[in-house]
Amino acid sequence: MASSYSRCAFFALLLCLMGLAPVHAAGDLSRQEPVSVTVRLGTPEGGHGFFPPLLRVETGKLYRLRLENPSPNDYYFYSAGLADSIFSRKVSVLDRSGGVLAEVYGPVRRLEVKAGAAAEWWFVPVRTGKFDDLISTRRLAEAGMRGQVEIE
Repeated sequence: MASSYSRCAFFALLLCLMGLAPVHAAGDLSRQEPVSVTVRLGTPEGGHGFFPPLLRVETGKLYRLRLENPSPNDYYFYSAGLADSIFSRKVSVLDRSGGVLAEVYGPVRRLEVKAGAAAEWWFVPVRTGKFDDLISTRRLAEAGMRGQVEIE
């Protein structure tokens, strides 16, 4: 009986030790080339919307989300689901020729992109989910300016 117990304890210890083995990522996430995605906020004629209305990204990949606003209106890009499921690397504020005017580091929840301007949000999704909460403002969401985010 004691030897049976000893063997079980040995195998339990072995399994625990195997679970403590170091885990290695498939690659160096800090050296990834970003996946470029562009979302247009509104239309040049002043129409409200996100184009495309679905943003689909994958966990573990670095994204450079370019937010372009070709419209005469200022728009927000906001999704609590997205913001809570990513690691934000930076946001680049761009001038009209695409040059970087400023970079913002740290957590980001919402961006306002002025009429005719663009910004780039660099991030890595870390959690999966589907979110129907992509909006500019509550008033514009009620008028139909809504989108979806899927993180696979």
